[in-house]
Amino acid sequence: MEKFIPREKLGKKARKQLDNEKRTTWEHSPATRRIESKKLYNRNRKSHDRFDGGYGVSCV
Repeated sequence: MEKFIPREKLGKKARKQLDNEKRTTWEHSPATRRIESKKLYNRNRKSHDRFDGGYGVSCV
């Protein structure tokens, strides 16, 4: 069992390690994300991706 040492008495590296252990990271960014409008032109998007149809009919 480790001996308890107050944070104030720890060295700089030990304090940094302790802070990193306590710090948590988010699974996702908490910032609100804006959904792009599909009506806007985007050069990087394929043209057939814009027209998803949704009827299940394939042109053969």
